[in-house]
Order: sequence, then C-alpha cells, then structure tokens
Amino acid sequence: MTITTKLRALGLTALATLGTSAAFAGELSPDQVARLDTDLTPMGGIRAGNEAGTIPAWEGGIKSTADAGFPDFKSGGHHPDPFPDDPVQYTINAANMAQYADILSEGSKALLKAYPDTFFMNVYQTRRTAAYPQRIYDATKRIASTARLIDGGNGVVGAIEGVPFPIPESGLEAIWNHILRWRADKGTRAIGQAPLTRGGSYTLVKFIDNYMGVYGMAGMTEEELDNVIIYFKQRVSAPARLAGEVLLVHETMDQNKEHRRAWIYNPGQRRVRRAPNVSFDNPRTASDGLATSDQFDLFNGSPERYNWNLVGRKEILVAYNSYKLHSNTLKYSDILTPLHLNQEHVRYELHRVWVVDATLKEGTRHVYKRRTFYIDEDSWQTLIVDCYDNRDQLWRVQEGYGLNYYDLPNMWTTVETTMDLQSGRYLAIGLNNEEPITYDFEVDLSLKDFSPGSLRRSGTR
Repeated sequence: MTITTKLRALGLTALATLGTSAAFAGELSPDQVARLDTDLTPMGGIRAGNEAGTIPAWEGGIKSTADAGFPDFKSGGHHPDPFPDDPVQYTINAANMAQYADILSEGSKALLKAYPDTFFMNVYQTRRTAAYPQRIYDATKRIASTARLIDGGNGVVGAIEGVPFPIPESGLEAIWNHILRWRADKGTRAIGQAPLTRGGSYTLVKFIDNYMGVYGMAGMTEEELDNVIIYFKQRVSAPARLAGEVLLVHETMDQNKEHRRAWIYNPGQRRVRRAPNVSFDNPRTASDGLATSDQFDLFNGSPERYNWNLVGRKEILVAYNSYKLHSNTLKYSDILTPLHLNQEHVRYELHRVWVVDATLKEGTRHVYKRRTFYIDEDSWQTLIVDCYDNRDQLWRVQEGYGLNYYDLPNMWTTVETTMDLQSGRYLAIGLNNEEPITYDFEVDLSLKDFSPGSLRRSGTR
C-alpha cells in the first residue's frame, strides 16, 4: 500500500499533487551537476580546504559507527566523542575579540560584548565530519536538474529525497535546503527544554518527540507525498501541570496550496482541536515567550513573510562536533548557567557557511524585522541566526550545537538555544544528558501514529 493510499484510509489526504504548481528559478545544467562529483561535495560544499589551511578538505565525513571508532554503538544512546583528546587551540573573549572579528557572526560578537565575564569561545581543530547515506547524495544529484521553486518561492517542485538546490542561486533556495535536508526517515527522542531567568533559575519541561520524514524516504514520489514533508508529534511528559499535552504537525511542501496542518490535545479538556497559530511568530510551546514557533529547528515552516537574500559563503566559527555537550557524563546543572550555556562544554570550529539575510516584506508582520542565517555548507544545517527587532537592534541570537549522528549518518543539532540580549534570559531545547535515550532512529512508527485521532491516546499521562 502506498503512502497516499494509507493516508486516504486514515482520512489524512492533503491537497492535490505538486506537479501542477507554477514554478520559477532555473534547474542546474549538466555541467553544474557534474561539479557535485568534482570540486564540490555531494551536498554542494567546497570539497577543498581553505588557503590558510584552517579548514581541511572534505574527505567523506564520519560515515558509520565503525568510522567513528565505536562499532558497537546502538541507536538511542549518547554518542561517544570521536575526538576526546582534541586540545583547545585558542580562546576568544571580550578582550581579544577584535582580533577575530572576521570569523565571528554578529550574534557571537554581541554575546561576547554583553557578557564579558562569562561568555567565551573555545576553538578546536576543524573536522568536517558531516556525512549522509549514499542514497541522499544520489538523490541530490538526481533532482538538481529538476528542482525549482514554485511561484513566489513558498514551496518546491521537482524534488524528492535529496537536497533540492546544492548550488543555490538565491536565499530562498538556501533556506529550502535547510527545510528539506534529510534528518532520518523516522525517530523518537526524549528531551528537555529550559526557559532560564536572568538569574539562572528554570523549570525543566520534558518532551517525547516522534517524527516521520517522508520526503526523504527511499523510493518516495511527489504523488505519494500528497504535499507532506514530515509528520511530527510532541508530547509533554513533565512537569505535571503540563503533562499530557500533545502537538501534532503535518508539514507541507507547497505552502501556497496549504499551510502546515496542526492539532493540539489538551488533557484537561480531553479534546483535540486544530491549532492554526502553531506557526510564524506565535510563541513556541512552554517557551515562556522566549522563542517563536518558526524558530524550532533554527527555522521551520513557510518563508513567505521575508525577502531572502543570498549573501554568499563565509568562514565563521560555529558550534560543531558537540559531543561533549551531548554526553551523559554531564548533568543539566553542569550545562545550564545564567545568561547562556556553560561555555566550557561548547566546541567551536571554523567552517564555511552560507549567509542568508532575511528581511520582513512590506505589509507583513513578524516580531523579527530581520534575520541573518548561517547555514553549514556541508549539511545545510542552520547553526546560527541573528534576530533583529523592529528598531533594527540585535535582539536574540540562536545557536545550534551540531554533531554527526554517525549511526545513520546524519548531521543535526543536539541542543538549540535562543538567547535574549535585552532581558538576559535564554531558552535551551534538546537537552538529553539525563534522559534514557537521545535519538532512536530504529523506533517502530507508522502513519497511524500521526493521525489526529491518535492524539488522545498519546496524551495519556
């Protein structure tokens, strides 16, 4: 039975297939596609290192648990650090930051200035560990000559399974690469979210997340997708006053046809209701107002409210190979400190990123007037976002702490933070150091687990 047939049987059928949508932007020529086997990586990164020798050549990344040095590692555990003995090469602080200004994002500079006594950046050897299954590389090459944006850029056609625009020509193409990048076919995770006060106090909110990334599944077609990229369900497991609340999202690919579909189950009311406000700048679940819905995964959802400018590639310091921050040898109290994470546990490396500047369209609204995205060239994982308020002041800084989940392999984040420079508060999500599982990519999930009717069962305390 196809995905489409199963969805129809469950009453989840989306709108018609994507092939009839008007499209714009050009596909890559055969000569451009051929570069993915020569000077560019299969994901479109520059294969060679930099001239200074501070960024090495990409040589395939960490492709397996054996490649990482842990052949017996099982999915769901805390991934051991392949580089535990790497020394700190240098440290950047408020006193010496001017010396490194060229390799710092505006957000990093602002954090160093705002918190001179506590915020610093330990810089390590750059290791280009990002890797994906060969089928994702093959799919990326296959669709590079067919993928295109729909009219207005609020969706993609001619693409399935791979990254649609490995050689982007616009900011919209780059942000769709982030949205559509492969993050495993399915998975579950137990995580914590902490909204910290300026003094460092917080109540930990715990989630159980499940998802199916149908866009990236092998052999999938656009018709079988029925316009759905990913199915996502999040259940609150603690604290007791919130436990049992469940959010369900069906993320759509052509958002001109239909924005994401979302439902919420409230255990107190014992009812399921549609949740159209789970989008854009509406507050994120249990975030205490510190993050918007579209800041989950650094950015998600429709890009329609912004103009997206592709600034180009840049070498900057980003949080990479964050295995220490992911370790079960740390407690949450070791990591969560006032103003920002405990920087002793954060590993920064110099990587090339795509810089995309998003400015709010005239006549639309969002709490962020401008956002600057720094997207890893080897994975299309966004790692830093600078968020500006309506006075054009840098307001919040998002940071994604990336690592390679080498049991797949897949480059993703372990923790994400949104740091508010005006209030001194911040939100951390993805904490799993004290949880029994991290990401279990072998979990048994099916489409029926993501039907609106499943929410009541999921919300049982």
